[in-house]
Amino acid sequence: MTSENNLTLPPPPADARLSYGTDASQFGELRLPKASGPFPVVLNIHGGFWRAKYDLKHAGHLCAALTVKGVASWNIEYRRVGNTGGGWPGSFEDIVNAYRFLPQIAKKYNLDSSKMLVVGHSAGGQLAVCLAAHESSVRHVVSLAGILDLEEAFNEHLSNDAVAEFLGGTPKQVSDHYHEADPMRLHISGTEWLIHGAADDTVPASFSRNYAEQKKGKGEDVHYLEISTAGHYELIDPHSAAWPKVESTVLHLMEL
Repeated sequence: MTSENNLTLPPPPADARLSYGTDASQFGELRLPKASGPFPVVLNIHGGFWRAKYDLKHAGHLCAALTVKGVASWNIEYRRVGNTGGGWPGSFEDIVNAYRFLPQIAKKYNLDSSKMLVVGHSAGGQLAVCLAAHESSVRHVVSLAGILDLEEAFNEHLSNDAVAEFLGGTPKQVSDHYHEADPMRLHISGTEWLIHGAADDTVPASFSRNYAEQKKGKGEDVHYLEISTAGHYELIDPHSAAWPKVESTVLHLMEL
């Protein structure tokens, strides 16, 4: 079974579903380790080209696998293109609010919010790095097959012009949105880890490779790991051959 098919299976259930806002899409799934806390926590942002037809369910597998290793996971949903208020900036506003909600629940669920890592896959990688740029308290971010250059994604017409749908137009029409949202144009003060599969035919590995090269030149603390045999979904499939490298990167950053 391929990774894409593995991820269509129901993930292990979450321990709690919590709303961080009033919209039906403003919630997250919290998974907690069986051990005693306080627990380090991963905030996970799923992908799907920012579109409403893709939700957080498939990302539950990644979150459950990390929970087994002693890491709490906060798998967040957000308004996407097709939802009222979705797109830019609404989708990103939800990410920020879901992040800021974590300290409010830390005591109740025994979370160590000082040991927090943001992870994002595909379009979620863009949102994760963007969060790190706008919230200085984010010290570590991991982008898995991230769409880290929005202007290049527009030029390559990724997923039938998903970027133009998300940002509300072309780089000429809404240049301010591209300046605000494009990780390539933002400054990140924390540590960035980019992991990408060389066999990715959904978001080419060049997106992460070129981003790492340019950001290193600007003095950012960015690291790039390319996995030769991995495609787009193997990076978030705990049953794939690529997963141990992803997992070890996350655990290393959390000092576990």
